[in-house]
Amino acid sequence: MAKPRRMVVIGGTAAGLSAASKAKRLDQDLQITVFEKSGYISYGACGLPYFVGGLIEKPEQLVSFSVEEMQDKRGISVHIHHEVLSIDRENKQVTVQNMKTGAMLVAPYEILVIATGAVPVRPAIEGIDIPRVVFLRTVEDGILLKGYVHDTQRAVLVGGGFIGLELAEELTQAGVHVTLFEAMDRLLPFLPQSFSRKVQETLDAHGVTVHLNAKIARILSSNGVAGAVESVDGTQVKADLVVLSVGVHPATALARAAGLELGIKDSIVVDDHMQTSDSAIWACGDCAQMRHIITGKPVHIPLGTTANKMGKVAGSVIGGEKDSFAGVLGSMVTKVFDLYIAATGLSLNEAKTAGYDAMESVITKNDKASYYPGGEPNTLNIVFDGTSGRLLGAQGYGSESIAGRINVLVACITAGMTVSQVNDLDLVYAPPVAPVYDPILIAASQALKHVGRS
Repeated sequence: MAKPRRMVVIGGTAAGLSAASKAKRLDQDLQITVFEKSGYISYGACGLPYFVGGLIEKPEQLVSFSVEEMQDKRGISVHIHHEVLSIDRENKQVTVQNMKTGAMLVAPYEILVIATGAVPVRPAIEGIDIPRVVFLRTVEDGILLKGYVHDTQRAVLVGGGFIGLELAEELTQAGVHVTLFEAMDRLLPFLPQSFSRKVQETLDAHGVTVHLNAKIARILSSNGVAGAVESVDGTQVKADLVVLSVGVHPATALARAAGLELGIKDSIVVDDHMQTSDSAIWACGDCAQMRHIITGKPVHIPLGTTANKMGKVAGSVIGGEKDSFAGVLGSMVTKVFDLYIAATGLSLNEAKTAGYDAMESVITKNDKASYYPGGEPNTLNIVFDGTSGRLLGAQGYGSESIAGRINVLVACITAGMTVSQVNDLDLVYAPPVAPVYDPILIAASQALKHVGRS
């Protein structure tokens, strides 16, 4: 009888457990061991800001499957508080340390999946290690940060990305005065400038102070904890709490040390089957590069949806199925107080950089029939090639319904549709749901006037 294949997975969150679960489902004989260095697995990291703010009460609510459930229901052995220290490709084994006891062990494999995710960028700021200066990436980070909120009067958020914006809302609603520092000249620079201004106006209206073009020089302590933040121009803002969210980079130190090929932003190079430069090793999630659907070029756009799908593809291939990853558009959505912002595909600048004759069409229209009560304006921008008419990207803000409209355009972009074809879409209509001419159709109609005229 053939010896069961041993599969080791490094990382027990979205990508790693998706790979493990899918592979085990297809091949029950696989002996799968997952090592996770934190104390939590299978959790929704995107929900952390809402846990910090109190909308979600307990960290366990973020967890989809416990260690025991993975073992009992799926037959997958999971070890938390275990960090993989090295990969021995020649002997096909990993060295692991139990972070509670310090004990070392060696785990052999026939199949290795690297799903180490990404880690927060640690900017070169004086005072970054002072107590009450925190990041938000893991459940443990969230528990620490949540514990500080009740006695915080002033918080400074460094970084105006999605985490910074979501935390700004949650902390404000918890009664904390929030100041946000953003190094760029506007928030969410992948959006049109007018959209970025709308985001800032929303923050202003809810009492959040925003500083643009503001790089942090140092964090000052007061009685041994964070007391103030000072920008490079000398501006000082008092703070009982400082949260740093200036981006992430792939956690690929293990892969680099093992000699695996790295690509864009030091992410692990994989093919469409998630296989690395070593035929026995797969990589998926935020540690790996991915292919952009429009340009066909490698990118690194770390998103939870993408991590889950990449893990599923890796597990399918390992389990014996023919599967491949279709690529990404970087589709995303967030909520800032009462404003919803969504985007997909290329921005105007990205499209121009990619060599397209890029143009955009911006419109504002109610999300319901004009006479129906409760309608709210949706502002939608579509990016297209002025020569061919091909749809390249879309961004929008307004009510919650903007997410659904961007999702429609995700499908259109993926299918390679032109604005003429989008203009012909037979979309639904009912006064409580949408106007006769949906904002998508209005934007496409406007864009169509410019196709072939550049």
